[in-house]
Amino acid sequence: MNLPLFTALCSALGLSSVHDATPEPPRPNVVLILADDLGFGDLGVYNPNSKIKTPHLDQLAAEGLRFTDAHSPSAVCTPTRYGVLTGRYAWRTELKSSVLMGFSPPLIDSERFTMADLFKGAGYQTACIGKWHLGLGWQLVEGGTVQERYLRDAGKINFEEPFVGGPLELGFDRFFGCSACPTTDWIYAYLEGDRTVGLPTETMEAQGSEDSHKLDVSYRPGVATPGWDFERVDPTFVGEARAWLKGTERKAPFFLYLPLSAPHAPWLPPEETRGTTEEGARGDMVALVDWAVGEIRAELEELELLEDTLIVFTSDNGPRIGLNGHASAGPWRGYKSHAWEGGHRVPMIARWPGVVPAGEAYGHPASLTDLLSTFAALLEAELPEGAGEDSLDLSPVFLGSPPEEPIREVVLSHSVRGAFTIRRGRWKLILGTEGSGGWVPPSDSSNPRDESIGQLYDLVADPAESKDLFDERPEVVRELRALLKEIRDR
Repeated sequence: MNLPLFTALCSALGLSSVHDATPEPPRPNVVLILADDLGFGDLGVYNPNSKIKTPHLDQLAAEGLRFTDAHSPSAVCTPTRYGVLTGRYAWRTELKSSVLMGFSPPLIDSERFTMADLFKGAGYQTACIGKWHLGLGWQLVEGGTVQERYLRDAGKINFEEPFVGGPLELGFDRFFGCSACPTTDWIYAYLEGDRTVGLPTETMEAQGSEDSHKLDVSYRPGVATPGWDFERVDPTFVGEARAWLKGTERKAPFFLYLPLSAPHAPWLPPEETRGTTEEGARGDMVALVDWAVGEIRAELEELELLEDTLIVFTSDNGPRIGLNGHASAGPWRGYKSHAWEGGHRVPMIARWPGVVPAGEAYGHPASLTDLLSTFAALLEAELPEGAGEDSLDLSPVFLGSPPEEPIREVVLSHSVRGAFTIRRGRWKLILGTEGSGGWVPPSDSSNPRDESIGQLYDLVADPAESKDLFDERPEVVRELRALLKEIRDR
């Protein structure tokens, strides 16, 4: 029996002496795996008609709890990562739209409490291995650090000096990864600790594609370390994660944050999964995510730690468009970057044997910002005042005793262009756009600051968001608009 439930039972029965005499069960190791651009419909357990086989993820769901109404706080990478690690919406910072680039300065303030701080404060060993995409303080040749969000000139950076403001200063004991997306980096190099692994002395020419929305092998120009290979990025992350798990001291539990690059473009699958799906190169990259989950599971099994580990798997936003009839977003309208459901409704699975219910589904709303408060509750740890202001505690769901009513009544998300979505109950309001709010077709370049326009959907009667009721139900628009203002002003 897990400690919170055991404590409650003993208290109810007046058995404090029994509780005092019983050793506390060990706290779980925690592995958080974050895929990049993985859709609700990519996994077989969410989409029986998926053209991509995901046996490891399907098994994870069969042995754990599947969330069917989980949402990323943004329809793109950087703001979701900020929300996951801080329990706070990224639009509360200077990042009101889009994402950071490879040389962008840090988005997380050095004083901001993070998920890694939570675990480290609880005596955990902590590691971030994978795609960071939250900015770094690159040192300039002329002195100081980069302050430009879109700096492209690598010649201004002194790569012989360590960067600042990275994972090691935000609660992680170990960091190995990349600065940003393989398509947005402008720097193609692995990072270890607080510097590059080798110096990026080579030039990477830009690569285009025939159709960037179907066969996306494109990437931006930049600098690269010798021997850089796009196909080996995620296998390298997985190898480093397995090595770190092997080396952890058994005297303390561990927290591994593994933000993968796959299945984000460029779709250049490695030999481990190349040609294994009916969905072409992008499908093979989804299979790579499933392979990665299998590898981490295998390592935990070899170390005899699988049963003592809470594994949480999810995605940072919705998918790119599927090929060959594959519904990458499942039944939902829209894709990555969009304000519609497909842009931010994501798969989320939790597995912890004997604690998290096995083979069940949770159908009430959840946000990835909720992971911070949930982990804190599971550790019986207090969050500092002001930390995780947009995070709710879902631990009753993880512990198999969810209340009948939703814990999270209101869901917020943000499109790539900064359009807000707010949902309460059956009603979902999108403000600032009459289109998708994003760049993936159908792209939309409307101004999200014009919140006199928008869309309103009844997700119970119309889960496909096919009938806009914005003009027909002005009273609902007013209520949701006022609620959104209250949350934004908080």
